[in-house]
Amino acid sequence: MKIKHEQSERHVLTITVDNEAGILAKIAGLFTARGYNIDSLTVADISENHSISRITIVTHGPPAVIDQIHAQLGRLVPVHKVVDLTEMGAHVEREMALVKVAGTGDSRVEALRLADVFRAKVVDTTTSSFVFELTGTPDKIDRFVSLMRELGLVEVGRTGVVGMMRGAEAA
Repeated sequence: MKIKHEQSERHVLTITVDNEAGILAKIAGLFTARGYNIDSLTVADISENHSISRITIVTHGPPAVIDQIHAQLGRLVPVHKVVDLTEMGAHVEREMALVKVAGTGDSRVEALRLADVFRAKVVDTTTSSFVFELTGTPDKIDRFVSLMRELGLVEVGRTGVVGMMRGAEAA
């Protein structure tokens, strides 16, 4: 018996929903009940009267699973719109991270040098540590964190991915 393994793809989904209690739990529950993983999740109020929120979810799966997730999200009552940015084409993704690095001497100087290369901003400093703020693609943040591990990485906090289609039109 051969087990068929489908290629897993990364997808960025934006979901416009009513800003009401329990909607995030419903969406997370949909993923949990079906065994789908959420790699990143962000939520923000996007309307002037605080009635609409935008949820951005990054997930992985074969095309059939992604299609199923999209369809099931669209059936939830407080969901207005589901957009798969990955399928729509050119889009922008960004994530913000706070990265704490401890060290003295040469490792401290190297941490500052690398922060400059990655355009990370120093938001807190002591004589033995830095907290850097870094914004960019998830890959850029992963590379920065990896390099900082060698120099005294203490702690990392990440916001999760937010994304938006390129161009003048709304998705």
